[in-house]
Amino acid sequence: MILVIASFIIGLILLLKGAEVAVSGAEGLAFRMGVSATTIGLTVVAFGTSLPEFFVTTEAFYTGTYEIGLANITGSNIANIGLILALCVLLNPSLTSSRHLRPRFLKDSLLMLAATLLYAVLSLRGLIDWITGLAFLSLFFVILFFIRKNCHDDMTDPPAETRYPLVKTVLGLGAVILGSHLLLTSAVDIAAILGIPEYVIGLSLVAIGTSLPELATSLIAAVKNSPAISVGNIVGSNIFNLLFILGINSLFTTVPIPGYTDTLVMTGFAAGIFGLFFGSRLQNRAWALVLLVSYVIFITMVFGAW
Repeated sequence: MILVIASFIIGLILLLKGAEVAVSGAEGLAFRMGVSATTIGLTVVAFGTSLPEFFVTTEAFYTGTYEIGLANITGSNIANIGLILALCVLLNPSLTSSRHLRPRFLKDSLLMLAATLLYAVLSLRGLIDWITGLAFLSLFFVILFFIRKNCHDDMTDPPAETRYPLVKTVLGLGAVILGSHLLLTSAVDIAAILGIPEYVIGLSLVAIGTSLPELATSLIAAVKNSPAISVGNIVGSNIFNLLFILGINSLFTTVPIPGYTDTLVMTGFAAGIFGLFFGSRLQNRAWALVLLVSYVIFITMVFGAW
């Protein structure tokens, strides 16, 4: 058990550090291309911090542990809003009250909600397969086109010069791949030792673990008062998780969906994000607290059902 826990911790460290380095390198490359902070948050930062979800889910599907892979995606999307964004707004309620950025946040959140609703509708079939994958990837590229069309909005000055951004990106990805392998295998072992169903482990332990890069990135951005990165990271990660990660994997693997409750919860949180965009700072903080309490209740019920 000690070796399994040590393996899990090492995997998390590699995931966190690898994602941090990869995002730093990719961010340096992107700023050299002259795109906006909002676009960086939605794409480079969001996709970079979603790398753990990508590799963990891909390996889970490849090894036949479908419940962990699927629960990792739904659990991460729930945690991104109910835990991470809620904490960021509690810390800095001005993140979502910017009149300048609010219209862009609303548009991007609507795209995220559309992705979530597409998953909810198609999952009624009880599985995701190549048909689902084509639908996911089609919407994903439509969203990318929209983001590209608005890529020069709210331009900001570039950050400090990043040395060797390409090398950092490649090394970071390597650490993420190795860390995801250790995380997945140790999580399966922990589930077997404790007798916890794999889906519960996926929704909680693995989902929160792979969402730590989003947590670190968005919290740092919140402290630095960079709403474009903080909010864009969460919205972009949720889109990437559902449409790209599941889209690519379901082209090659048919994955059964064990239940619909978690899909409804994920959809509820995706709709709940809009409550952060229409109030004062005090109202934003109050709604963030509602989201956080709802997330705690959800996790409690997950373990209570087990």
